[in-house]
Amino acid sequence: MPPAVLALTAGAFGIGTTEFIIMGLLLQVAADMHVSVPVAGLLISGYALGVFVGAPVLTLATRRMPRKTVLLALMAIFTLGNAACALAPNYELLMAARVLTSLAHGTFFGVGSVVATSLVAEDKRASAISTMFIGLTVATLLGVPFGAWFGLMLGWRAAFWAVTVIGVIAFAVVAALVPGHVGNGDKPISLAEEVAVLGRPQVLLGLAMTVFGFAGLFVVFTYIQPILTRFTGFSEAAVSPILLVFGAGLAIGNVAGGKLADRGLARALIGTLAALAIVLLGLAAVLSVKIPTIALILLLGIAAFATVAPLQLRVLEAAGPSGRTLASSLNIAAFNLGNALGAWAGGVAIDRGLGLSALPLVAAGITAIGLVLALWSLQLDRRQTVIAACPAE
Repeated sequence: MPPAVLALTAGAFGIGTTEFIIMGLLLQVAADMHVSVPVAGLLISGYALGVFVGAPVLTLATRRMPRKTVLLALMAIFTLGNAACALAPNYELLMAARVLTSLAHGTFFGVGSVVATSLVAEDKRASAISTMFIGLTVATLLGVPFGAWFGLMLGWRAAFWAVTVIGVIAFAVVAALVPGHVGNGDKPISLAEEVAVLGRPQVLLGLAMTVFGFAGLFVVFTYIQPILTRFTGFSEAAVSPILLVFGAGLAIGNVAGGKLADRGLARALIGTLAALAIVLLGLAAVLSVKIPTIALILLLGIAAFATVAPLQLRVLEAAGPSGRTLASSLNIAAFNLGNALGAWAGGVAIDRGLGLSALPLVAAGITAIGLVLALWSLQLDRRQTVIAACPAE
């Protein structure tokens, strides 16, 4: 892969770390801020909703700016936002800082996906996207477990200071390796042309399948720390190593999803979403037993991130050249709306008395909706192909 794609991977690592780090610190943050665990979980929903709002707004606002300038500005927002999280004196300001940080997320991944695919051959586009998303994978593989360890050893604020340093490093790498001319020679696209992508049914279906397909993961992952410690019976010290297992699964799934999508996008969409729903059902069955739970968490990581490249490429293809930047950012926003939906649904299940053990079942049901939407979308494709093949009378 070109060095510029690897630079985007570094930025993705920083942004991914700050998104997911709170999940390994949920109990510490809740105790320090004097709020309940479900209320602390809203810090994840708040971040995700910030991505959902910020992605289209910043993408449209920066559409005529040089792509490298946009990426660097977003990394600066990310770095300052994490410093604000580390300094936040109360829950309200911590939430505000999380939302500030989130504004960079969707546009960075959206612009980054377009830049990455523009630097490689057409048959390598899904692999380029998955390479950039390796940063997100490594963030979960290393960033989140080490964040949980930082929170346990040095306090949760130390974890956010560490992410701030990562942001500075990622800024420098993007500045050094991403060429300044990327995207600058493209013909300017009008606001009307860019927004017109929202009128395409397949784009909207693609965004919807991302929301529901990915939401199932976050019903479980948002509350992974209390699930493992309060239901399965692991110690708090065991959470970080188990998150490393989950992160290893993400790394495997991320690469596999890109390769599967390059070979056949339709099969990759259906196969990965179906696999995610099945793994969540399996996790529900074994959650009270330690060793099988660890095995299923590995499979959960593989199945979850195998969906990323197919879902992202599906929306890019449905959008076409004129709307691909906005559609790409919107799909990242859709991933995060799914995060918010999952975190909210998990919190509701806990508050309604269903308990932590019910979360994988709730998750499987939500992911199944994404699978149904994918089947519907592909069926519409087949109908359009048949209509186009029929001779006009």
